[in-house]
Amino acid sequence: MANVLDLRRRIRSVKNTRQITKAMKMVSAAKLRRAQERALAARPYAAMITSVLQSLTRRVDLYDETTGNLCHPLFLTRPEKRVLLIVISGDKGFAGAFNANILKTAHQFINGNPDKEIDIETVGRKGRDQLRRHYPAAVYTEQRGEDGSVRQVRERKARVELVGSHPGMLLKLEVAQVLDMAQEIISRYVREEIDAAYIVYNEFKSVIQQRLVVERLLPLIELGRQQITGAVEPSEEEKERAAEAALSAGIQLEAADTTEAEEEAKKFGTANVDYIYEQPAESLFKGLLPQYISSILFHALSESVAAEHAARMTAMDSATNNASDMIDSLTLHMNRVRQAAITKEIIEIVSGAAAL
Repeated sequence: MANVLDLRRRIRSVKNTRQITKAMKMVSAAKLRRAQERALAARPYAAMITSVLQSLTRRVDLYDETTGNLCHPLFLTRPEKRVLLIVISGDKGFAGAFNANILKTAHQFINGNPDKEIDIETVGRKGRDQLRRHYPAAVYTEQRGEDGSVRQVRERKARVELVGSHPGMLLKLEVAQVLDMAQEIISRYVREEIDAAYIVYNEFKSVIQQRLVVERLLPLIELGRQQITGAVEPSEEEKERAAEAALSAGIQLEAADTTEAEEEAKKFGTANVDYIYEQPAESLFKGLLPQYISSILFHALSESVAAEHAARMTAMDSATNNASDMIDSLTLHMNRVRQAAITKEIIEIVSGAAAL
């Protein structure tokens, strides 16, 4: 049985831990506000690119007369034998089940497609560290051509392999990095190294409106429409806990309404106006499509950043509340131990006096 001194030390230790978790909660709340603002600021750009592309498809003959599909490699569909899976996780821990849920969804996608060769590209250290324990990295060998050039040739040794990682990318999300990543994915799809590309991430609308989704990035089917192939909604208990943490940190539960701005942007693509473009419509369409893919990828990354901060804020709020409950329980136990010691001493004194 612990004595009073041990209990006091433990209470002091728990109080120090509570101060740390409370500070981490406030830091995550501040970062969450900035992440929300950044995600909202990127939406008008994505909406306008979508509207311009829709306008081009309505006014320029970009369709194949035989198939009726858009004449662009990114719209060509083929049987999915080789798939690229982009797993967006966090770079740090202390975020509850945030990273575990993402990895669980990724494993479900991999196990649910046993007949496909899957390449995994990770964003975030947590996803990279966990997935490379389960799946091997892709092996490349150098081959010299007849002209003396050297190229990297891949030797597939397993059905599921890791082909790349981007640790630290979410700590400072930059548009140039996202565009380079999108260009690499597009080039792999055009060269038919992959037949489809999917993203696993946390879709964040507000603190209480977020879900785990698996979204198809390529091929494109319809401009401006998300291709969600799987989604996991949070439970009501998780929503309530997130709402309590947000209210205690001064975070709004509902995100800012951007419906009016999005509807205004859509008018550009649907209005019956004969726009005059300086560049040829075909070259403009081909030049904007990589920007469109990049905007989808940036949307997924920015919302994942916001979702991670929200999950860490909720986890640290729960840890702070648990620390407070533990302090109350330990204080009560310490008072009982102290009272028992005092009572024992009084009984010993009274017994000694009665024996004299």
